Amino acid sequence: MDEAAAQQRFVDLLDRHWRALITLVWGVTAGTMVWYRWGMIRWFSLPDTDDNMRMSQVRALLNGQGWYDLRQYKLNPPEGFNMHWSRLVDLPIAGLDLIARLFVSGPTAERFAAAVAPMLPLWVTLLALALAARWLIAPNAGLLAAAFVSVCCMAALTMFMPMRIDHHNWQLTFLVLSIAGIADPNARRGGIVMGLASAASVVIGLELLPFLVIVGAATVLRWVWQPDDRQRLSGYGLSLAVGCAGGYLAFASYDNAIPRCDVLSPVYLGTMVAAGWLAWLLPQPQRGDWKWRFGAAGAGGLVLIAGFALLAPQCLGRPEQVSPELYNSWLKNINEFKPLYTKDWQTMAGTLALPLAGVVGAIFATLRARGSSKFAVWAPIALISLTSMLLLLWQTRMGPAAQLAAVPGATALTWIAVPALRRSTSVLTRTLGVVVAFLLFSGLGVQIVLGQIPGEKASARSKAIDRANARCPTLPAMRPIAALPATTIFTFVDLGPRLITITHHKAIAGPYHRNGAAILDVHHAFDGTPENARTIIKQHKATLVMTCPNMSESTVYRSRSPNGFYSQLAAGKRFDWLEPVALPANSPLLLWRVK
Repeated sequence: MDEAAAQQRFVDLLDRHWRALITLVWGVTAGTMVWYRWGMIRWFSLPDTDDNMRMSQVRALLNGQGWYDLRQYKLNPPEGFNMHWSRLVDLPIAGLDLIARLFVSGPTAERFAAAVAPMLPLWVTLLALALAARWLIAPNAGLLAAAFVSVCCMAALTMFMPMRIDHHNWQLTFLVLSIAGIADPNARRGGIVMGLASAASVVIGLELLPFLVIVGAATVLRWVWQPDDRQRLSGYGLSLAVGCAGGYLAFASYDNAIPRCDVLSPVYLGTMVAAGWLAWLLPQPQRGDWKWRFGAAGAGGLVLIAGFALLAPQCLGRPEQVSPELYNSWLKNINEFKPLYTKDWQTMAGTLALPLAGVVGAIFATLRARGSSKFAVWAPIALISLTSMLLLLWQTRMGPAAQLAAVPGATALTWIAVPALRRSTSVLTRTLGVVVAFLLFSGLGVQIVLGQIPGEKASARSKAIDRANARCPTLPAMRPIAALPATTIFTFVDLGPRLITITHHKAIAGPYHRNGAAILDVHHAFDGTPENARTIIKQHKATLVMTCPNMSESTVYRSRSPNGFYSQLAAGKRFDWLEPVALPANSPLLLWRVK
């Protein structure tokens, strides 16, 4: 058998078993993640306040809390904390927990569920991107796309790491499924996948709504350009309308039954269902004039925008609808909400490397496909990739979505460039050129270069802050607190979710915008006078006060209110209404009993 035949046989083998190979890539990636985060799994170290809150929500569900009651009653007792989340994300975590409890104890089952649940959507993400690459580029390009995700999409991979049980990973997966639906050569199937994925994402939350709007707009414009694609648009519209209606009925909480702007409430339900039905109706009259199609689509879009503005004018501003005081003292200071241009140049370069390559690749592939059927496929993907990169100028937290949206374009760029370089007569070009092309188009080269540049030396203050942030929420630090009789503890906003997750105590607040009054009560207590703090603490019937010196939140109070209650407490001043409670000598926490 000659060399060409052997190569072809190998290529055919990869093509036949591509699903198994993608699953193998996922397995290796998941195994590496478990190894990397084994310490966090062992110590039940949920990395974010949202992950702790999610675990508390799942635990409450398994302990009998109502399906449509998503209030967290261990925060701001007795009325509880109004959460805008969805039970849809609770399901896989709860299912894994229940299965594990057949074989192990409750705490071990929770560790298992928190470790495995985030990695399940990663498998779906890899398969979806591999499918998109196979349809868009070449059959075996799917393996390259999966490799891009597993090796190069560092920001996105953090959302799929063990213990990262917040909802962002599933939303990223549904975004990728929408991209696969765009690439699907079966128009009806692709449209249905897009509609259901968009509906599921909105049921979970509105964080990726800008992406979903672009997906819908790109699908409409594709029909305007290519009327033969009408089944994709109609399938998308019908499944979007039905999916949103069904998702609302199945998962909307009691608190979301009123016109709220931060979730799939009646406001967005009406808009999404109307948009879905409009998308289904548009291609029904089979007209050949593109001007008529463009005009009909434009008129429909204007009707949707006007209807939303007239029926829900309160939702034209920020969806959180927080008070000016809460926005200025808390929301605008959240790091991930800040635009990318507010970061240092290393962060900007590392974040933009892959999205920029993806935009260039998608635009290049679009121009290369002019005159072919793939032009109408690549154009929407290029639009999504470009929009995702531009959204980084709005909020840095769009980075993971921008990375995943860039994978098709970056894969296409690499798939085109590498064979061209390998055909070169220069040995240096065939070897070094291929490596440089992969490093450049994947963004990995930029990451490697940035890794060699020494960062600013951490100051003693920043080291103390990092140490406090790491130590205070740990199981060993909280163990003496958990040993005390159950009560309500007045503590930092960012410590509330962790406290209620790993102890039987209740807290006052967590960093969730619907509960601005409770958050401001904590701020007013630590920022204000000791007398004001005592009044607020007693109003919440808290019997203990707990602080973590040098934790990030504590530095805000000390900077903002040098003479406030917390600053005096941190300076060692005693108050006759607070009695110190002894903790182990190495404890990073401080505790007082309210007399």
